[in-house]
Amino acid sequence: MRKELIEQLNHYEPFNEQEAADRTAILSELKENSHIFFRENRLAHMTASGWVLNSAHDRILMCFHNIYHSWSWLGGHADGREDLLAAAIAEVKEESGLTDVAPVTDDVFSLEVLTVDGHEKNGQYVPSHLHLNITYLLEADDSQALRAKTDENSAVAWFLPGEAAERSSEEWFKARIYAKLNRKLLQKGIISGL
Repeated sequence: MRKELIEQLNHYEPFNEQEAADRTAILSELKENSHIFFRENRLAHMTASGWVLNSAHDRILMCFHNIYHSWSWLGGHADGREDLLAAAIAEVKEESGLTDVAPVTDDVFSLEVLTVDGHEKNGQYVPSHLHLNITYLLEADDSQALRAKTDENSAVAWFLPGEAAERSSEEWFKARIYAKLNRKLLQKGIISGL
């Protein structure tokens, strides 16, 4: 799967300067770091996120993340999985309680190198590091029951796309990631407004 991901990223058309720079960094790590899919690699590791639309494409799913004290997208560590689309879907299901989640497309929707400040998790200190993140556009029926995964988030809810971005208290994410994801949805004609 690593080879397929490298090929997919080589053909990926960056949306902006951030994606172009981050693609170069992610490709370098994928080619040079044999343990990049494991969080035991303390400086940087692969993660997968889902920007989850409802079936009508007028709502985005967000969770209130306990560590960051902010509404955020859903996703998590690859933990050895090189199929990052499958990892994103599994993480979304685990963090939201959704049972039926499908990709809108199998293609990479976005990519980001994300900084993670040092924090406590499960009573242990996790040092500052980078998440080399691949984002996939996913879809789920918003009539499905939602439930928080209390060790990671305290709430899960659907928001209008613009509201989803604004709910984040992480200014960099709000401006550089979530707003970008919504602009991509508009540009591709997947949503009609924010």
